[in-house]
Amino acid sequence: MKKILFSLLVTAISLFAININTATVDEFVKIKGIGEKKAERIVAYREKHGKFKSVDELKNVKGIGEKIVEIIKNES
Repeated sequence: MKKILFSLLVTAISLFAININTATVDEFVKIKGIGEKKAERIVAYREKHGKFKSVDELKNVKGIGEKIVEIIKNES
């Protein structure tokens, strides 16, 4: 029973985790504070500049500030 509960917990955690270097627009909009336009800007920035080296680099994307970066840090 403990193994089943642990497995369910791991699965639930992985559903909420986001990888900023592979996430799609649809995945980004699930994050509080990120709408479709911001999500599109993040993906476009990543396509133009390459993979993000850190979550803090998201601040280079127009409309993404410290508050959203903190939210993403907690979800990735």
